[in-house]
Amino acid sequence: MNETHANFCLVLHNHQPIGNFDDVVEHAYRDSYLPFLEVFADVKYEPLKMSLHTSGPLLLWLQECHPEYVDQLRALVAAGRIEILGGPIYEPILPMIPPRDRYGQIRRYTDILEEMFATRIRGMWIPERVWESTLTPDLVRAGIEFIVLDDYHFKAAGWEESQLTGHYLTEDNGAVLNVFPGSERLRYLIPFAPPHQTIEYLRSIAERHPGATLVFGDDGEKFGTWPDTKRHVYDAGWLRAFFDALLANADWLRSSLLGEIVHREPPRGKIYLPDCSYREMTQWALPVERQQRYEQLVQELQHLPQWPELTSYLRGGNWRNFRVRYAEANEMYARMMEVSRRLEGARRTCGDAELLNEIEDHLYRGQCNCPYWHGAFGGLYLPHLRSAIYHHLISADNLLDYLEHGRGQWVDATSEDFDLDLKTEVRVASDQFITYLAPWRGGMMYELDFRPLGHNLLATIQRRPEAYHDKLLQQPPPGGSADDAAGLGESVVCKQQGLGQRLLYDTYPRKSFIEHFFDNDATGAMVSDGKAMERGDFLNQPYVARLRRSASKVQVQMVREGNAWGVPLTITKALTVTAGSPVLEVVYLVEGLPPEREFHLAVEWNFAGMPGGADDRYFYDLYGRSLGELSSRLELADTQHLGLIDAWRGIDVLINLSQPAGIWTMPVQTISQSEGGIEMVHQSVCVMPHWLIRGDAEGRWAVQMQLRITRGRQPCVVAEQVTQTLATPASPPTLQPAP
Repeated sequence: MNETHANFCLVLHNHQPIGNFDDVVEHAYRDSYLPFLEVFADVKYEPLKMSLHTSGPLLLWLQECHPEYVDQLRALVAAGRIEILGGPIYEPILPMIPPRDRYGQIRRYTDILEEMFATRIRGMWIPERVWESTLTPDLVRAGIEFIVLDDYHFKAAGWEESQLTGHYLTEDNGAVLNVFPGSERLRYLIPFAPPHQTIEYLRSIAERHPGATLVFGDDGEKFGTWPDTKRHVYDAGWLRAFFDALLANADWLRSSLLGEIVHREPPRGKIYLPDCSYREMTQWALPVERQQRYEQLVQELQHLPQWPELTSYLRGGNWRNFRVRYAEANEMYARMMEVSRRLEGARRTCGDAELLNEIEDHLYRGQCNCPYWHGAFGGLYLPHLRSAIYHHLISADNLLDYLEHGRGQWVDATSEDFDLDLKTEVRVASDQFITYLAPWRGGMMYELDFRPLGHNLLATIQRRPEAYHDKLLQQPPPGGSADDAAGLGESVVCKQQGLGQRLLYDTYPRKSFIEHFFDNDATGAMVSDGKAMERGDFLNQPYVARLRRSASKVQVQMVREGNAWGVPLTITKALTVTAGSPVLEVVYLVEGLPPEREFHLAVEWNFAGMPGGADDRYFYDLYGRSLGELSSRLELADTQHLGLIDAWRGIDVLINLSQPAGIWTMPVQTISQSEGGIEMVHQSVCVMPHWLIRGDAEGRWAVQMQLRITRGRQPCVVAEQVTQTLATPASPPTLQPAP
């Protein structure tokens, strides 16, 4: 062989998350997965090899929707041209899940792949390349021999570029694993630069380090699905030109599989890698202000001659801190951990292996990483991905509760630290609902699961600043000149016009069972636009919680002594859940009201997964008549009943009030980054009954509310039935203290 020689490992990672829309996956298949495989399978390119990881959600979809693709893949594996990489079946971030689930996910997928492709699985793809050394024993125990990370991990450990020309050994607690550094430089060259530039770069490494192994490891979606790449990669012939260039240089550049390198090349040494991910991920994990400063430093320093060396010392944040930046990610995580613990307990007492496997599959699906974080793609901001996670976690819980309670009607309540913050939350569960309440955070309800559909009506998200919002604010206003955006440093693609002018940030979580005191003349428009002042101190402030139980009912009662406009007031609010009932009963009692003054009280409820913009998703009145689709801004007066229907999902929510109220409705929409650019996304429907309240002779005011949640595609109640469901009390309802 030529004295200048090197190994080139082409490694692709194809992935679609749990809950993604079929048409989105089909689009990626047509634009990326299929055309890449068709070009690669051309007999002309028979000398070329690649290592391929297809995530479990995608492979199961391909097996069902395009078995011919799987057949072609199987033939290429049999021919020795493709090496299948394993991994956890539903693509969780491995440090996020317990060791027992890491092992279980990897072994399950290994068994599936080995049977499907008649091959031995030796290597795996690390989801999002999020690495911690303590993963090593779990991977080795699951039968994994080698993995691919980024050269950024190695540089963060102090290694220089010249040392990253082969694989290394890493070890933890006596377990030893081979680890390859994937080249960041190749990630930026392929497929964006002309093929000859990649060849020149590979040659420069081979000349300095004969026998080097260089790894390109990245997403398969960048070959067709990413914006403008289909035209570039296939229509303009980039991929064929790249493969032709590899063949033309085969006398010194050897196309190799990772497993072949491990077999025939000795490791370059041992390394202990820090907790890390790829460079961009560490940047996205930073707090917003630090992200912005990180970008500023890059812009200021990247022109310096020392920049290549400086990048080795420029570090971002830790992936786990996405759970700090986004409370919603922590809520999903804590819910997932609770299900995992419950399943582990069930394994010790239940002998039904089939049922346990079903629960386990739901848990594993609920660990899929994409909606637990946010970076260049939608992730956490995509409602359908969050809803899918909760659907599987709720489905697992339904089966776990079946083991405990059977199929009858039941209700139960527990108090413990559910969201892992050393504070006590309350879980009230029945055969119809699961609710989670946080007394120390304003007594808010932060999860409301409707069990028959496996849907969390509070899988919402708070509107908060993102680093890329600054770039959006520098965009020219609608009708402005492109010159107005000069100096941005990079283009900003917006899916709708005027997004910079529509940015709003919430100062509290968009959850439910939340109390506001506003100025008496506040309007729905003011509240929706964030211009209504909070005049009380009940929002997000601690309540004292008590539980009351009977055989068929559980009531959570929460009390806070606070003030509005400086006037001392006490709010007692209670939630009652009854076994077998589709109704959540709510009572509010306000005490200490001065007789000469009115206060403007509003109670906030949010409903997620019921989007607007469709005729079959709408508000309705007492008679079932449509009041407008669910993104409508309504300002209703003297109203006691309001319904929300989502015919596509099949869910019907009816709110009944014992006292006439004004009701504001408003959409909660985020402006977030996705694959195709920055877009506005509908997150939840906010419904806010409000009253001008005045105390009775004892300075008290009370109201009863009912939320009836049922399956349905049409409003199924008539006026007479609704009227009978709620008897308006002649006097304020009595809230007895818990024993």
